[in-house]
Order: sequence, then C-alpha cells, then structure tokens
Amino acid sequence: MLKIEHLGIAVRDLEAAEIIYEKLLNTKSYKREEVASEHVITSFFQNGPNKVELLVATNEQSAIHKYIEKKGEGIHHVAFAVDDIYAEMERLRSEGFVLLNEQPKRGADNKLVCFVHPKGTNGVLLELCQDIKP
Repeated sequence: MLKIEHLGIAVRDLEAAEIIYEKLLNTKSYKREEVASEHVITSFFQNGPNKVELLVATNEQSAIHKYIEKKGEGIHHVAFAVDDIYAEMERLRSEGFVLLNEQPKRGADNKLVCFVHPKGTNGVLLELCQDIKP
C-alpha cells in the first residue's frame, strides 16, 4: 500500500456537508460523481496531498444508507492507494483478510476498487484504490 488515498465520510445531506467541508478545508469540491452500482453520489475535496470523499445514498439499497441508519454520519472508510490492486488483493487474501469483492470494480474518481471486511481490521472498512490508466 502506497499511502492513504482518501477518507470516505457518509453524510445524509450532500449539499449541507459540502458547505461545511468548503469552510473547513477552505476549498471547493473538485468533483461530484454518481456511482450507480453503489447507489451513491460522491463529492471530492483536495486538501494538500490528501482527499476527502463525501458519500450520500441515492436509495435505501445503498451501503451508505444502511451505514448511516446503523451508525449515523461519519467516517465510513479509509482508502489506500495501490499500484497493483490484483496483487494487493491476493496478498491480503493470503494474509487471511476477507475481501468484500472477488474482483476489483469501477469506483469513483477513475479508480478500480476493492473493500476489505472490517471484522479483520479492527472495525475499519478499508478500500484499495488503483488509478485506471488510459
């Protein structure tokens, strides 16, 4: 794993959360994107070398909706950048971690992603992210 790629924060109201994070980080969101397969809309903020991703559910089937219903708004996941998501997935499987995806899938911000089950990571949902190269 190369670095923390972003922090994912689950929110109920994307517009209200964007206003808060614009004030907090002193910058505007650089990208809004719907990820239909995950039933979410994301909004990204750049803060130096770091990113914050706000996530709002688009329906009740969304993992974000279920998360907020159970735990409330807050940090949903920590994402790590990787060079080779396939190799990293295999490495983590061999170490005994449970992955929530058999294969990487397309995520927001032009990434291939895979999630690591929080039961094996002290309750923290981890996301692996690899840039999709043209």
